Amino acid sequence: MSALFAIVGSGPSGMYTADALIKHFPDCRVDVFDKCAMPFGLIRFGVAPDHFRTKNTARRYARTLELDNVRFLGNVSIGRDLSMKELEDNYDAVVMAIGAYNDRKLGIPGENLPGVYGACAFVGWYNGHFDYRDLDPLLDGEGMAVIGIGNVALDVARVIAKTREEMRNTDICAHALDLIQDMPVKDIHIFGRRGAVEAGFTTKELVEILDLERCAVKVDGGQIPDEVSGDFDGRKKSRKEKNLEVLRQLAAQEKPEKPVKMHVHFYASPKEILGADRVEAILMERTAVVDGRAVSTGETFEVPCCSVVTAIGYFTDPPKTLPLDGATIDNVYGRVREGVYVVGWAKRGSSGTIPTNGPDSRSVVDLLIADVDRVVKLGGEVIDSLLSERNIRVIDFEDAKKIRTAEIERATDGHPQEKFTRLSEVLTVLDD
Repeated sequence: MSALFAIVGSGPSGMYTADALIKHFPDCRVDVFDKCAMPFGLIRFGVAPDHFRTKNTARRYARTLELDNVRFLGNVSIGRDLSMKELEDNYDAVVMAIGAYNDRKLGIPGENLPGVYGACAFVGWYNGHFDYRDLDPLLDGEGMAVIGIGNVALDVARVIAKTREEMRNTDICAHALDLIQDMPVKDIHIFGRRGAVEAGFTTKELVEILDLERCAVKVDGGQIPDEVSGDFDGRKKSRKEKNLEVLRQLAAQEKPEKPVKMHVHFYASPKEILGADRVEAILMERTAVVDGRAVSTGETFEVPCCSVVTAIGYFTDPPKTLPLDGATIDNVYGRVREGVYVVGWAKRGSSGTIPTNGPDSRSVVDLLIADVDRVVKLGGEVIDSLLSERNIRVIDFEDAKKIRTAEIERATDGHPQEKFTRLSEVLTVLDD
């Protein structure tokens, strides 16, 4: 009997895992489950709409789902529609590739006020995630704040800052683009609690804000050090040096008169979000970096804003039978327990780029290969019966392609597609 594997999650880590399994077990069957109706996870719902090259990796993942021995089972939630026990009982191995899509909290007063949004929710809103379609963020004032100084923070600020024309050839959702273009926001503040050297963004992300059509970027040159200091290896130090070069360029460039300003602040940590019934301002505290850590200076300042987006990291949320270790599933090099493995952000935390998931997934598959020969299961066909008995509307890859075609056909104004943002819309297409 051929080996039977279940992968929970169809994002990059899940698809790299499927590829690795197929290469080692050419005759196996791989069932890829996803709670979302559409595949590819982070690629569809997390990557910035204007990052075309990254989004194109979906083509590679699609080729995997086209294979005869790989199935996509969308709109199936593990822990709700099927239990972990049912997967473990019916597959030779189960690989959790569920990502980390829950926003970490700031842990400060006022963060539950209307107008405070985690980056996962905010990005999901403009990328068409079903769960965040109705977020309708408050962008009705002149200022907004983004907490965090990594790539996601820069993505949020850049998407907010761009004109309709700059976003014309992207797949940003129409409901989000309309709100962004009509907003009165004039000042976008990005805050990082440490300095430019410690910041998590890449040079590529910085370069993308050099010449925005309606937005001038302001960086305090006094906050940019002359050189990279600290315990960084050669390659990492080189990347940091490139970041400083771009930041110096941003600080030195002439600031043309543009309607929107993007202010990049280092050495600033949120202390309190202020407001009576909604966000009105944010109280920040100046910091200093000591031994790589941000420490308080006691000096505070206040910034008026109508909304706050937090981009400070994520944590995973697995089925209750799986153990947690902080923000990740508890594991040893990817092995959770006999027959259960974890890859991607759910394994190592929200770090690295999408290509990082390739070697990570392959290393876990190597562990699985060493284990699987001593695991004997009955077969996965019972899963189909369970889903049918429970009246779960499974969306397969042929369905997903039909939905994708409909999204392309309804696109307007130069956009490559207009995503469906509600499950009911998807089901209408499939039932038509």
